[in-house]
Amino acid sequence: MKGFDYSSNNIYFVTICVQNRKCCFGYVGTGRDLSVQDSNENHSNENHPKENREEVLSGIKMNLNSYGKIVEEQIIWLQEQYLYVDIHNYIIMPNHLHLILEIDSLIIKDNSVKIKSLSSLIGAFKTTSSKFIHKKGFGNFAWQRSFHDHIIRNTNAYDNIYTYINLNPQKWHQDCFFEKN
Repeated sequence: MKGFDYSSNNIYFVTICVQNRKCCFGYVGTGRDLSVQDSNENHSNENHPKENREEVLSGIKMNLNSYGKIVEEQIIWLQEQYLYVDIHNYIIMPNHLHLILEIDSLIIKDNSVKIKSLSSLIGAFKTTSSKFIHKKGFGNFAWQRSFHDHIIRNTNAYDNIYTYINLNPQKWHQDCFFEKN
């Protein structure tokens, strides 16, 4: 939003996509993982056991590969590195991620700490996660330029977005980011 201070205390819904929507963070559900793989990972069928009907009905989930786990580690790092950041919820999907991120400067007692903008925080996340993914062997990995954000202004919107994130794996095949490999 033009003129808005994105370092102000707010809760943001953020979506970040992989360049060209390339599926590289794992797979959703019970099928074979067809995403980009680390050549050192074990891909035997024992890692993807055939689930019974109750498991399928109880909920499809996102199964992270090594690149997806790097993204998850960097989401956690973001919250640990910047003490005024609180990650309320997130989901890493095969080619994108959603998160609810709060900037709360009131947590910080040290007035000398400069509060970074949402854009700077996402930039730090993208830079560090890309670096570790490249080191892991996926040299062509890149995030899509920029990201989508939405300021969460009330409890109803927060609850809807929180639920949307939780249900994202179950709705993967209907998702606008869905890409067959």
